Amino acid sequence: MTPIAPLIEAFLRETLTGQRGASRHTCDSYSLSFQLLFMFAAEKLKIRPSALMLEQLDAGLVSAFLEHLEDTRKNAAVTRNVRLAAIKSFFRFLEYRQPAALEQIRRVLAIPFKKTDRRLVPYLLKEELQAVLDAPNPTTRDGIRDRAMLHLTVCAGLRVSELTALKIGDIDMPSMSVRVLGKGRRERTLPLWKSTATALRAWLAVRGQVAAPEVFVNGRGEPLSRWGFAYLLKQHAATAARAQPGLSKKRVSPHVLRHTCAMIILQATQDIRKVSLWLGHATLTTTEIYTRGDPTEKLDAMDTIVPPHLRRGVFQPSDKLIALLKHTS
Repeated sequence: MTPIAPLIEAFLRETLTGQRGASRHTCDSYSLSFQLLFMFAAEKLKIRPSALMLEQLDAGLVSAFLEHLEDTRKNAAVTRNVRLAAIKSFFRFLEYRQPAALEQIRRVLAIPFKKTDRRLVPYLLKEELQAVLDAPNPTTRDGIRDRAMLHLTVCAGLRVSELTALKIGDIDMPSMSVRVLGKGRRERTLPLWKSTATALRAWLAVRGQVAAPEVFVNGRGEPLSRWGFAYLLKQHAATAARAQPGLSKKRVSPHVLRHTCAMIILQATQDIRKVSLWLGHATLTTTEIYTRGDPTEKLDAMDTIVPPHLRRGVFQPSDKLIALLKHTS
């Protein structure tokens, strides 16, 4: 029997971080996936997670875990696929470390990803967005910080990981720009709207001298976490819903603010390439989802289309006797 603990430690520290150079956020995502898997396996097998053996993590258990994610934790298929991708990456690592378990490994790698619906991206309307931005109290330190975070997230279309990782040195107030290290270690520099720059100046003036280099910190001077920002956004969305009742029917998440930024840029420029550059996408394929969700794109197309001529006709009602016979047959 082969203990799983030293293998997962070697994968996370040596392979994922040391050899692949994965970002902290990727490592966090993988760690959470394994944490959920091992807790599920330990409960199902009635043992401690540290006592799990590689031979116990077979395809049947992994499949049961994936069903648990969807049925019990109510995770979407996209989240299920993210967890499965982490597990498959670990088992590909095991192919060269544990050749004796090759058959077990191949069975796990054969588990298919689930197809997902390609739904329209959710975003906020202009009035809804303004209500969310106005929700923080600008007369308190936390309110000034939250207002700056919300404005910057929308202005730069930041992922929540990009927002929480932003450092003081990444902001250049004289040029009103911000440097962002995005997904795939791709850097981009973005201009700031005047309102965003004003909100940032107000926050930096009251932030104070703290040890953390991150721009946004909590009351203890520690970097704000992604979960902390999501919690604050939920509170402010609830406040904004009093002014805009439509918000109560929407799930306002950090990524919805990013989608809202994309729609603002697309409607202003009508250029999907600029949206892609602004958001830091690797390819235009990723950005195409916004053209499907923007109704103005379809309206512009309708203005240039000459529809085919509809031939006029006169409706002839059917014979009453025949209609009666058809109805009773």
